Amino acid sequence: MTEIVFYDTLREGLWSAVIVSLPILSVALIAGITVGLFQALTSIQEMTLTFVPKLAAILGVFWLSMGFMSETLTGFFQRTIVPLIAGG
Repeated sequence: MTEIVFYDTLREGLWSAVIVSLPILSVALIAGITVGLFQALTSIQEMTLTFVPKLAAILGVFWLSMGFMSETLTGFFQRTIVPLIAGG
């Protein structure tokens, strides 16, 4: 394996990781900002108020995007990793 193939595979793997994690991270960011604004406006400083809505939002988005995530990772492995293992 040459350096070019190694770095190209690494780059494509990192990009796939970014694409797969983007829905969950963006929803966690939006939920965190929303809960933070709610806490700032109402002066409620309950610790479970920050945890439970973010966890629910993350689980919901994870459940909705599982097909997209598995399809993206399967495509990456079939397109990139399996040919490298097979000797291509």
